[in-house]
Parts: sequence; C-alpha cells; structure tokens
Amino acid sequence: MSLFASTSASAERNEYTNKKPSFEFGLITDIQYCDCDEAGVRYYRNSISKLQEATAELNQHDLKFTVQMGDMIDRNLDSFNTILPYFNKIEGPKYNVLGNHDFAVPTDQVIDILDMKNQYYDFAEKGWRFVVLDTNDLSLYANEPGSAKYQQAEKMYNQLKASGAKNAQTWNGGVSSEQMTWLHNVLKKSAKKNEKVVVIGHHPVYPANEHNAWNDADITRELESAGNVVAYFNGHNHAGNYNEKNGIKYVTFQGMLDTPDTNAYSVIQVFKDRLEIDGFGREPDRIIKVNTIHKHDQEQNEHAEH
Repeated sequence: MSLFASTSASAERNEYTNKKPSFEFGLITDIQYCDCDEAGVRYYRNSISKLQEATAELNQHDLKFTVQMGDMIDRNLDSFNTILPYFNKIEGPKYNVLGNHDFAVPTDQVIDILDMKNQYYDFAEKGWRFVVLDTNDLSLYANEPGSAKYQQAEKMYNQLKASGAKNAQTWNGGVSSEQMTWLHNVLKKSAKKNEKVVVIGHHPVYPANEHNAWNDADITRELESAGNVVAYFNGHNHAGNYNEKNGIKYVTFQGMLDTPDTNAYSVIQVFKDRLEIDGFGREPDRIIKVNTIHKHDQEQNEHAEH
C-alpha cells in the first residue's frame, strides 16, 4: 500500500491488527488549571477531574513515558501546588514542555517546579528521538524586561506586527538562534544514527495560524532539512489542527481545559513504520506513516550509484 494511500483510520488499523507496537506513550496538553470561574469555553476547575480521568486510563497502559505539552496552569503559583500532585499520579517517567501560561511563575521557578534540567532537551527510545523545544525562548513573558533575550523578542514581535502577521501575538514566542543551533546539531546526530524523530513544542509551527511560534518558518525549514523528522506535536491552539508539509505531519492536540466535561488526551503507539494516535474525548484517532528519507541513507545510496 502506498505511503500516501487515503484510507480510513479503521481500515488502516485492521491492516495492522496482528502487530504489536515497539512502545506506547501518553500525551496531554493545556490542562491550564486554576481555581477560577469559567470563562467562555474554559472550565479551569474541571481540569482536576479530567486529569484524574486521564490518569486512570493512562495507568492501564504500559507506557514508556507521558509528555505534558505545556500550560499546566493558567495563572499563579498556587495552581501548580494544586494540580501537580494529580499529574504526578500518572505512573512512569514524565516529560514536561513549557507553555506560555506556565510563565505566570518566574522562569527559574517553573523549571524547578517541573523538575526540568533545561528548557529544551531531547531523549531517545528504541530507535526514535524525541526533541523538546522551548517556543517561549524569545518572548515578552518569559524574559526580564531589558534583558538581551527580551530585546531580541521585542524586535522579532515588532517586525511581525509591522508586517501584519497573524501570529504577531504577545502570547506567542520564538526559538532563539542558540536553541536553533542546538536543534540543528541534535537532528544531525540523530540522522547519522538512523533515528526517526518526533519534535515537540508548545506552539504550532504549521500551517499558518494566529497561535504559531513567531519564527515558525525557520523552525519548519530546520525540521525539513534534517530528513528524518516524522512529526511535530504541539498544543496551545485548544481547537486542534492537522496538516502535512514535505513529508512531516504537524499535529496540534486539543486542550484538556476546554468544554465543561469532554476530555482530550492521547495514547500513542509507536511502530517502526508509523505512529498510531489513540485519541480520547475530543481528540481524534490518527495514523501517521513514516515517509521520511534519512539523509544519511540518501547520501549512501547516491555514493553507491557513482
């Protein structure tokens, strides 16, 4: 079957029923808890019961890890004190991604509270590399006014604003040149190891959207140049989104916070040739096929032909 064959998720699942995944992991985004009255579609207090429901389901799976993709809180330090004990009931290793609302608490404190060694990092599991970005790196909320990064963020924001870009929003941020260099090096090493890569950030980078990271085009260009990136996962846009560009699937997962009682979280099964997203509540099921070509393999093939 062609990698690009258009078939329903259920039909594709039937094709694979006898195969077991290499491993599974959990994924939650935009819990955004605070002890606050509801506002529009945001039901802040209800995130506790939704997280408890998700935890009960996730703990029935043999997960290698769970990723929380940012905005665990909506505001203030007390929110972390309340929601973290519930989150920590999820069994197994947990990886955190920083979201814009998390910076309601000073940056250094947030990193300590979430027990993060760095604001961006990577880890490997059975031939797959997971790269966690900090898309708040250059932002007006995560840096001290007057600091070098704040000034860089201000410049980037003002340029976007002047150009009329829809993502010129103060609740978005960008990736610094320092982090971009780090990303380039991680992807380069990963390609040499023939690893498949999932990149994870809080802000979307594709398609164009008001929620996107400020330098979304720079980020997607870096992902595409690596040759082994399968997907980019993110939160931030609670409505969710999905698209594909140059072989990379871009998945915006729906926010747990929204709606009074319908949840949103996922269990992702990892196979050599695909990722199967088992969505709960508002999150749809998806099958993401691996159709990237490793640059390292490509170079070897070209060399063999000469």
